[in-house]
Amino acid sequence: MRQLSTTLTVATAGRGFTEITAEVCGWVAEAGLQEGLLTLLVRHTSASLLIQENAARAVRTDLARWLERLAPEGDHYAHDDEGPDDMPAHLRSVLTGVSLSIPVLDGRPRLGTWQGIWLAEHRRAAHRREIALHLIGA
Repeated sequence: MRQLSTTLTVATAGRGFTEITAEVCGWVAEAGLQEGLLTLLVRHTSASLLIQENAARAVRTDLARWLERLAPEGDHYAHDDEGPDDMPAHLRSVLTGVSLSIPVLDGRPRLGTWQGIWLAEHRRAAHRREIALHLIGA
């Protein structure tokens, strides 16, 4: 049994979704493990990780609109230390999650045909987000 870890840094352009599937799959392939478990954790409270369709852009548009309805910006939050998008970003992160666990088989994350790994940026401003990757297996 072997374990490997790294940190992936992703620059975002502000609120939206950035696909990181290629970077994650490339790191897993370089690791050389054939079978195991990959864990990802975004190290922030106003961004999240998703496994979602990577073919139809409308999926991401609809998801963004849904999150906006569930956690809209406004002056009704007590926590607004970093501006009006601060607390809604935390809520969106809670709704979508900050970690993923993905089985690895045949040296690749076992994603479905249309599944991609996405970093969701919930703040309006651009950020550099860190994602911790950990792989255990043989």
